[in-house]
Amino acid sequence: MDFYYSPRGSGCRTVIMVAKALGLELNKKLVNTIDKDQLKPEFVKLNPQHTIPTLVDNGLSIWESRAIAVYLIEQYGKDDSLFPKDPRKQALVNQRLYFDMGTLYDSFAKYYYPLFHTGKPGSDEDFKKIETSFEYLNIFLEGQDYVAGDQLTVADIAILSTVSTFDIVDFDLSKYPNVVRWYANAKKVTPGWDENWSGLLQLKAVFDARKAAAKFLNFSGSGATIALLKMDLYNMSGSPSTRAVIMTAKAVGVELNSIQVNTFVGEQLKPEFVKINPQHTIPTLVDNGFVIWETRAIVVYLVEQYGKDDSLYPKDPQKQALINQLLYFDMGTLYEAIAKYFFPLLRTGKPGTQENFEKLVAAFNLLNTFLEGQDYVAGSQLSVADIVILATVSTTEMVEFDLEQFPNVIRWYKNAQKVTPGWDENLERIQSAKKFLAENLIEKL
Repeated sequence: MDFYYSPRGSGCRTVIMVAKALGLELNKKLVNTIDKDQLKPEFVKLNPQHTIPTLVDNGLSIWESRAIAVYLIEQYGKDDSLFPKDPRKQALVNQRLYFDMGTLYDSFAKYYYPLFHTGKPGSDEDFKKIETSFEYLNIFLEGQDYVAGDQLTVADIAILSTVSTFDIVDFDLSKYPNVVRWYANAKKVTPGWDENWSGLLQLKAVFDARKAAAKFLNFSGSGATIALLKMDLYNMSGSPSTRAVIMTAKAVGVELNSIQVNTFVGEQLKPEFVKINPQHTIPTLVDNGFVIWETRAIVVYLVEQYGKDDSLYPKDPQKQALINQLLYFDMGTLYEAIAKYFFPLLRTGKPGTQENFEKLVAAFNLLNTFLEGQDYVAGSQLSVADIVILATVSTTEMVEFDLEQFPNVIRWYKNAQKVTPGWDENLERIQSAKKFLAENLIEKL
């Protein structure tokens, strides 16, 4: 059986626990909804509603988690304990399943999902519906160890998936003692609980990242919004590091949710940001709860995680080593030289020392040597090393620096502008930063 799913989804976790209870092995196929895998023609052919989870069993395609769960039990269950054949018992199980979908889980979706879209939860009325839903569940469980009858059923499993989802968003269950008692027992007796919790921890990471981002945005007064399951890039518009990440994202077809961090006023030191990145550096990428910083680590991650092939960062050890060498050269030599000589302009209105300038020229001479007879900085095709170094070299557009003395760099630079996705946006950001620099230099001088 092929099982199209996401480990974070409540419905997906329901099916996984039911399959575990039945001793069934699912051939799990991860559906990345960020990349819109669910909209690909081959998936829509299986499920025109393009929802997950979706199960394909010997040509039968079925979706909606509760329908899948009941099908698995009736088709493969050794007995009918999880979904009784007795009409009355079965009716009670069905009632609880519909309650889960239409009331309990629906209340979660209406209150918590807006957090992912806008950075804010639903209304007070939406939260009241959650409380009402739990009040009902608490009544159902009065004097009961299970939600539908006197033994574990598929209704317990589905509701366990939902209640545990509330658990990771820190909803206070203590006001519902019957639910608390049932929940503690259900975790012990339900097969597959560990995998359910593992998926929830992934969801919690996403939730916590969104919550922290929302708090940061609210604190900083940014007008940005948080998009559902998109990557948040905390950045400063004109920085070479930011521009390198943006061009790489463009090259692999990834959309970034840009969140500006104004380092001039110390926003990177706010507790909300330090919680995300204790080193409080930018750019910082948050991808569904996974946090990574340092530009070159970010660009490699984007290519390896989302690239359609390995052309920008080959898997071949020798090609990869050459790219890594140039990335380290950029960070430790070229970018370092630009930072030491030009960045003091932002603080004092004057560039660095003559010694700093000589190190800058030496760095460009090295790059010029690397590019002798080469169209790209590392190998025979565009790579992340070109993109990162392009972001660094283009920083000279903001200030007076003669690139003409480095003919190989000039030749490479002109070509790189043509072949690198996102160059236009890179240039726009440079021009904006140049204007900002000019205005601030006037004030300083």
